[in-house]
Amino acid sequence: MAKQSLKIHSENILPIIKRWLYSDKDIFIRELVSNACDAIYKVKILRDKGILEARDDDFKVQITINKTDHTLTFTDNGIGMDAEEVEKYIAQIAFSGAEEFLGKYKSNDERDQIIGHFGLGFYSAYMVAQKVEINTLSYKPDAEPVFWSCDGSSDYIIEKGTRKTRGTEITLFIDKDNAEYLEEHRLKEILKHYCSFLPCPVYLGDTLINSQTPLWIKPASECTTDDYLKFYRYLYPTEEDPLFWVHLNVDYPFHLKGILYFPKIRRDYDANKNTIQLYCNRVFVSDNCKDVIPNYLMVMRGVIDSPDIPLNVSRSYLQMDRTVRQLASHISKKVSDSLNTLYKNERERFISCWNDVSLVVKLGILEDEKFYERAKDFLIWKNTQGAWTTAEEYLDRNREKVKEKILYTRDASHAGHFLEVYQNKGIEVLCAEHTIDPYVMQHLERQLSPVHFQRIDAGIDDSILDKDKEKTILDASGKTEASHLAEFIRGKLDDDKVTVEAKSLASEVLPGFVVIDESQRRMRDYLMQLDPKEATNKMKMLKAHTFVVNTNNPLMAAIQKLDRIDANLAKDLVKQSYELSLLSQREMDPTTLNDFVQRNNRVIEKLALLASESHKGAL
Repeated sequence: MAKQSLKIHSENILPIIKRWLYSDKDIFIRELVSNACDAIYKVKILRDKGILEARDDDFKVQITINKTDHTLTFTDNGIGMDAEEVEKYIAQIAFSGAEEFLGKYKSNDERDQIIGHFGLGFYSAYMVAQKVEINTLSYKPDAEPVFWSCDGSSDYIIEKGTRKTRGTEITLFIDKDNAEYLEEHRLKEILKHYCSFLPCPVYLGDTLINSQTPLWIKPASECTTDDYLKFYRYLYPTEEDPLFWVHLNVDYPFHLKGILYFPKIRRDYDANKNTIQLYCNRVFVSDNCKDVIPNYLMVMRGVIDSPDIPLNVSRSYLQMDRTVRQLASHISKKVSDSLNTLYKNERERFISCWNDVSLVVKLGILEDEKFYERAKDFLIWKNTQGAWTTAEEYLDRNREKVKEKILYTRDASHAGHFLEVYQNKGIEVLCAEHTIDPYVMQHLERQLSPVHFQRIDAGIDDSILDKDKEKTILDASGKTEASHLAEFIRGKLDDDKVTVEAKSLASEVLPGFVVIDESQRRMRDYLMQLDPKEATNKMKMLKAHTFVVNTNNPLMAAIQKLDRIDANLAKDLVKQSYELSLLSQREMDPTTLNDFVQRNNRVIEKLALLASESHKGAL
């Protein structure tokens, strides 16, 4: 027996590894199982080179719990090590044996790529173990077994081992503070998390951990719809089936495989929850893919796997570089291309998915100019008749009527009475229900200039006016009938924050409507999202809105006549007409609702009395 020292620069390196290298103790299981898989792959490469014989059905990684001895053992029938290799790869910390091996035995098969990137993985065992022993036998002819033991200090023991077959057995003597790792259910949970898709069979006792085939390694042409759905259910057992998916397979200028699913977005969707799993050669790395996946695609589910992603030394997270940015750009392109293909070839299916997909598309348009260029052809809007269209298609159909405007409303029920005016004139109106829509509109206005979006209650469009019925004749005082009506309504409202205009609308049914400038309303809605209280204070300083009354509506004329009989009732009716417009356009201040209801009851009572008295007079 010979006692020697680890060839390291500092005697404190193991405590540093134990405390700082890995943020999660569970990772030691990933590292040791990955190393075992690497050792098996090395055997496969040597077998393919004709250097040794081995059968695929022989290979496995075995994990054994011994609660009596407080040990956890990882056994593989991989390449093994001789004494010189143990000295080189174990005693010299951070020497990358995987990289050296690949350099010596280059394989053209990407399936033969070694998982490990770093020589520090083995030492993660010391996060939970007070002592680690290795018993190994190299594949080399006439090699002798080797035994290595280290208690976490800078000293170790190396001597002849007892192993009879090729491979390596690593035994961890678990310290009392980490006894949880001797519990089968705990180990199974960790193994499922990190090792479900490893290429070699991994057993915990008699239980096979990685029975699920990683679908992303298969060509898309060999995958059926049922395959994709079953894999999704395996990844997300509590989720509804996805809408559709994108299969990634890139060989140049980097290697990338994966499957991304568009989920049905539920009301309880958490935008901060990580839902895409990142793998490196089928080893789970992280569920935080924010650097590889653009922000606007983070709603998606699925798996991406790339051996080219630059991981930090503990393989716990990404290090940003050009490759990561290229990956993000390519994934964005693949998603937009898939959406475009679906829109062109399966439009009905695309439209049925749009409520869930639209948020992704709209965020992508706002965040990524390249995504906008690819997505603009399938950025669709529903009109109030239920038909779907792009902004440019809308302009092609309606330019003669609306010039460079795109008219819209919140939805088909919003300001319904006012919407009828446009519909009767055959003018198409789009629906913009989502809170993100105003920002998308602003973006499109920059792209399609001089085109601009205008909500139907944001202006008095010439197309809804009936100029043949305009009250333009001047009376003795030099005012038109329309001017008199506007002056009358203004006086009854008695509100200096409201401008009143009288217009000849094409419909006689509509008494009036409230106009709020488009840019002013967008500013208000934006401020409301940031801070409702602050928004309310700032809005007081903005320009007042306009109440447009219809000179062709009989109610307005009747109120003017009623003013001679009951001025107070006429005033109430004017205010009621104004506030009904606010209410129908969802602009009423909730604090005024009580006054509105009380006034409504008062008006009904007075009108009922007037009708009763009129009826008595007739009798």
